[in-house]
Amino acid sequence: MKKITLVSPVNQIPFVGPTYLTRLHKLNIFSIKDLLHHYPSRHDDLSIITKIISVKPNQVFTIKAEVVSCQNIFTKNNKKIQEAIIKDQSGSIKAIWFNQIYIPNTLKGGTNVSFSGKVGWFNRKLTLISPQYEVIGFNNNKNLHTGRLVPIYPETSKLSSKWLRSRINWCLENLKTELKKDWLPENIKKNQHLINLGPAINNIHFPDNNQSLELAIKRLEFDEMLLLQLNALQKKKQWQQKNLSHQLIINQKKILKLISDLPFKLTKAQNTCIKEILTDLKKHKPMNRLLQGDVGSGKTIVAAITIYVSYLNGFNSIIMAPTTILANQHYNSLKEIFAKTQIKISLITSSSKQNIDKADILVGTHALLFKKINSQKIGVLVIDEQHRFGVKQRSAFLGVTKKSTPHTLTMTATPIPRTIALTAYADLDMSLLDEMPKGRKPIKTWIVPVKKRLDAYNWIAKEIKKHHTQAFIVYPLIDPSESETLKDIKAATNEFNQLKSIFSHLNLSLLHGKIKDKQKQIIIKKFQKNKTNILVSTPVIEVGIDIPNATIILIESAERFGLAQLHQLRGRVGRSHHSSYCLIFSGSTKEDTLSRLKAMETLNSGLKLAELDLKLRGPGDLYGLKQHGFTNLKLASLTNTQLIKKTKNIAINIIDNYPSLLKKISLESKIETITLN
Repeated sequence: MKKITLVSPVNQIPFVGPTYLTRLHKLNIFSIKDLLHHYPSRHDDLSIITKIISVKPNQVFTIKAEVVSCQNIFTKNNKKIQEAIIKDQSGSIKAIWFNQIYIPNTLKGGTNVSFSGKVGWFNRKLTLISPQYEVIGFNNNKNLHTGRLVPIYPETSKLSSKWLRSRINWCLENLKTELKKDWLPENIKKNQHLINLGPAINNIHFPDNNQSLELAIKRLEFDEMLLLQLNALQKKKQWQQKNLSHQLIINQKKILKLISDLPFKLTKAQNTCIKEILTDLKKHKPMNRLLQGDVGSGKTIVAAITIYVSYLNGFNSIIMAPTTILANQHYNSLKEIFAKTQIKISLITSSSKQNIDKADILVGTHALLFKKINSQKIGVLVIDEQHRFGVKQRSAFLGVTKKSTPHTLTMTATPIPRTIALTAYADLDMSLLDEMPKGRKPIKTWIVPVKKRLDAYNWIAKEIKKHHTQAFIVYPLIDPSESETLKDIKAATNEFNQLKSIFSHLNLSLLHGKIKDKQKQIIIKKFQKNKTNILVSTPVIEVGIDIPNATIILIESAERFGLAQLHQLRGRVGRSHHSSYCLIFSGSTKEDTLSRLKAMETLNSGLKLAELDLKLRGPGDLYGLKQHGFTNLKLASLTNTQLIKKTKNIAINIIDNYPSLLKKISLESKIETITLN
């Protein structure tokens, strides 16, 4: 028989055939290691043993008893009931199950069994209803399903916690030698008061008590966070070892001239970020900086000045955007910014294929990947909303030069909570635009009750006619969903005709992701020229549309969005001196949902809303965290600032001072669900 190890496929475990293998794969369990790191979502405390004489109705009890008899009973209605009579020193009680005809084969008379279940009334007698059970000796302490803290796991169809417990226990019993390996150095374990890895994995599943469970969780969540920190810091170190494509010289005089020609004054935050970037551009190593700022905070001009430095040094630049709408917005903005210069800009999307040979700046979507670009001339690469690209696309962007790397500026309007920045983005230097341009008024936000829907529509129509302004109405879905959980969520295409009848004296247009790029641009240009009063859309307008005359945004089924995304959608208005408004509609009646949405009325900071969202809903994939390993965070919390700071300091110490230890960790940490790249 082939030796079984932690990396062995899960179908090498006894009783895991093709059917169970498919079910395990649905839970992302492919190896024995994956199974052992499939942690319980909770533990039911069934550890207290109760005498039969002491049981009471409507409560859960664990009873150790002897089976007197067990039989199948077939009723007149063809129902199959399994009935057992069990006894201990204090008395006897019946236990019943339904449609489990195999039970009498297991629970034979004279068998000692541990039962855990709810006591209820059956045929006017106190009865154990469908209890969990396992055959044991009275001196046997290795219960799995009863008489202990019993692990309850994330399950899938026809894959129960009971089955998972039995297979996990088999792995723990048969891989004891493997589980003695511990990648974490003794001094770190001692300083942080952490138990060994083997006991931690045993106790996360089958703890003897709550204290041993807490110690297991403490060790395993520390491992998760430390490995993430090491991974990010290694990436940063690898980046710093890359060869820079081109050394850039900063022509301060020409940069200041470009800034002075702008029709607006830069904010203090913009000036700070520009200084940080210019400092990077003077270095001999490629810049790898993330520019974070709310919608409308002025990231484009900061990126333009970065690109301008490359141009002044005789090199080209690329700016990548995840959508055609955003690429077009950057193209138009850069043309305005560089209107008084000789800079040539080309736009490359699926619907716009301009000449790239003579361009100084290439603006485009992933369509640029299919163009033959002279990589030797690239001085600066700008990637907007990087987390919206796939891993392969990002790698392709960063690999435009084979032997060297350009300065890279990543931008995002997605507010990133500090704890995520300290982990997921630890490989990047960060610049923050935390100040809005002067003249921007806060956007008044209201949660609109269902009964005031028509009043809201009437108010929108009056505002548009009175001030000659425009409005967005945003829906989470394009078409109505057939899914049971989404069937009540409003969809843009379905509501569009109804809205046209409600706003019969106004011009409405419909925009969503299924519309072809050329048609999208026609719709947007029509809206920009104020030929459309109301743009009905999906979140496709979240980034890349700048309509200063739009002063109202109505967001339907807002409970479907995170607060950070609602804030980004709200940022489509409030882009001029006009007073602007955000109306939030929700079909939910849940107090916690409405309370969460209520935060939009009082908070205008994207960062504060993102922090709140992180606490209430978790990270989701809003920040592209699948690409950072956060899908593997099963125990550690991104709100645990103390753990994040602690593990980051330890990771820095390991990276800087113990390279041999880092290599050892990389090899031995394969037991973890997260491994170093």
